[in-house]
Amino acid sequence: MTTQENTPWQKSTFSDPNGSCFQLRRNAGMIELRDTKAGPDAPVQRYTEAEALAFIEGVKAGEFDHLVN
Repeated sequence: MTTQENTPWQKSTFSDPNGSCFQLRRNAGMIELRDTKAGPDAPVQRYTEAEALAFIEGVKAGEFDHLVN
């Protein structure tokens, strides 16, 4: 990551227009994830930058493609 600053919640531009997606943000040095269907008070899961990066690299490499195809 290029910054350690907190960021607003962000969802993918590939997300379902009806809100079926999850959002990510950086907060207090952690990467946080929440389900948008549960609303703004949804439970938040927190991951270290290393954990989030390992997952993102796995997605980029196609390691999870079998889960959605």
